[in-house]
Amino acid sequence: MIPQRDYRDGGRSPALAPNGMVATSHPQATLAALDVLRRGGNAVDAALTAVALLGVIEPAMTGIGGDCFLMLSRKGGAPVAFNGSGATPAELDLDGFLGRGYTEIPVRSAHAVTVPGAVDAWCQIHEAHGTRPLEEILAPAIEAAEQGWFVAPRIAADWLHLKDELTRYPATAAAFLPGGKPPRAGDRFACPALGATLRRIARDGRAGFYEGPVAAELVALLRDLGGRHREADFAGQRGRWVEPVTAPYRQWEIAECPPNGQGGIALLILRLLEGYDLGKGALSAAARVHLLAEATKLAYRQRDLLFGDPDHGDIDVARLLGDAHVGDLRRQIRTDRAQIPQANELPGHPDTTYLSVVDRDLNAVSLINSIYMGFGSTIYAAGSGVMLHNRGAGFQLTAGHPNALAPGKRPMHTIIPGMALEQGRPVMPFGVMGGHYQASGHAQLISHILDRGFDVQQAIDAPRSFAFGGALELEPRHGAAVSEELAALGHKPVWSDTPIGGGQAIFIDHARGVLIGGSDSRKDGCALGY
Repeated sequence: MIPQRDYRDGGRSPALAPNGMVATSHPQATLAALDVLRRGGNAVDAALTAVALLGVIEPAMTGIGGDCFLMLSRKGGAPVAFNGSGATPAELDLDGFLGRGYTEIPVRSAHAVTVPGAVDAWCQIHEAHGTRPLEEILAPAIEAAEQGWFVAPRIAADWLHLKDELTRYPATAAAFLPGGKPPRAGDRFACPALGATLRRIARDGRAGFYEGPVAAELVALLRDLGGRHREADFAGQRGRWVEPVTAPYRQWEIAECPPNGQGGIALLILRLLEGYDLGKGALSAAARVHLLAEATKLAYRQRDLLFGDPDHGDIDVARLLGDAHVGDLRRQIRTDRAQIPQANELPGHPDTTYLSVVDRDLNAVSLINSIYMGFGSTIYAAGSGVMLHNRGAGFQLTAGHPNALAPGKRPMHTIIPGMALEQGRPVMPFGVMGGHYQASGHAQLISHILDRGFDVQQAIDAPRSFAFGGALELEPRHGAAVSEELAALGHKPVWSDTPIGGGQAIFIDHARGVLIGGSDSRKDGCALGY
């Protein structure tokens, strides 16, 4: 799927290779993972190498203090998924939280820190499907943490944007604002304490993080800041293998992780859009943005009403995606008028990292890892070098809500890896970064490929829009005429002051034996193959 197109607009071309392909948001991670493939490691080995390294060199986006989700197809087989999200402490309950006078969860506090699930996820995934030793997989991350790495331009821009958040806690400011300032692009930055923790994980596996001195430091730090965490909460963290949820879109079947992730909402948006002709030339640019916005608003309203931890209540995804329900929702969409915007109840965040890998045996990995908001909770454990995420800020404080705060509960999750299939065979691991945007972004990416005939790189780089929080955010490349037409339909368009998300994808052209990779030009990364 490489449509002929005019490259005179300066657009980046996709990467092509026969044996293996990696697409990440940082060139250093892409190269490290590709080296694993060339040495004979499989897609899982390469993906874990990349995500561990990204946890060092993209510290605002991801790390061992966050959560992880994976979609995996082995040798062209049906995909399986891994949910590596962590839960609240056993001692944290809604009544007690409200009784202390809280009306919302402070996003940069210990109360927003659920037990990180990433390291457990990496270790379980490696044990089940990895082929190279954990010491080898973590070696590039360890080297970068201990010896330092050069800060990439987009990472430097994010660091600068978040500099004020890094002053909340003295240890965080000391570590991440050297000399009182964020590092600039090209500066060398190191985190030896994180390197030592990664060495411990390489030697001891998940016990190196969830037991012993690392867990003890994290728990003591969180309790000093008012958290209810215990070492037993960390020791008990276990992610799990789960069955993906799927729905058709045109000739493809799209697979997503089930709740507590929002993958089902990406499927709902696609099901709503499938009722319209979005093909090349069928609609104006503004009309396409309008339909995506209307489908997004309806679908996210369903998410905010229904989604949470399935261990704490049933979530009927089959009914949500069924013809009757989709038809009822689609009838609410008008092509000539925008629905009244509804404010979303969860805090926004643009920060995460996503990667795709396919190896010579057609093992395909779609993996995402995040510390939620930029630099997570900004609570930094100096002894172990761990920046803790703040995924617990995604809970509701309304009793009886599916996503209400409760002991031992996982929050509704925004991070979602995707996998596209055709005739039962995986054809594209894909994902879109950008917090709440991800479900809408998945739908937009798939529609660009199947409706407009874009290659993966074109589809990733195309101008983005996002209806969220009562406004319709537009990237400036949409142009003034599109914004004016949307305003005339009743939208509240606003220009995005930063790029909307990021993304990676690898298309598997089975007929010709070629892998076609794309990586978002909004980030520092690239796709490379061999």
